[in-house]
Amino acid sequence: MEIKKIILQLDVFDDKAKQKAMKNVSSLPGVTSISMDMKDRKLTVIGGVDPVCIVGKLRKLCRTEIVSVGPAKEPEKKKEEPKKEEPKKEDGKKKPEDQVADLIKAYQAYNPYHATHYYVRSVEEDPNACVIC
Repeated sequence: MEIKKIILQLDVFDDKAKQKAMKNVSSLPGVTSISMDMKDRKLTVIGGVDPVCIVGKLRKLCRTEIVSVGPAKEPEKKKEEPKKEEPKKEDGKKKPEDQVADLIKAYQAYNPYHATHYYVRSVEEDPNACVIC
């Protein structure tokens, strides 16, 4: 699994709750490092762990929210040669119709449409079926 940097917002107010949270997270396989900022109440976890598994463990102790999930190390930016001016596009803005279409595709991917299929039997197919006349 890819190594990620996961930042979580926790509702912990004392060192005892902090220790319990860090102990629970450290028990998960794939955790490389853990750090806690008590001032902002943010827990930073680095490793190849699913963020949902971490939150599932921590919700048993305190209220937990995922702040961000990203790559563990940001790639170093190389100095690039000055680029030629290209004709400006629409600054990455999409038409409202395209935005709606993208949202619909994302929703369908998340919640696939399952049509309910009904089978209707007639009296001719099943002569023992109950029919009220």
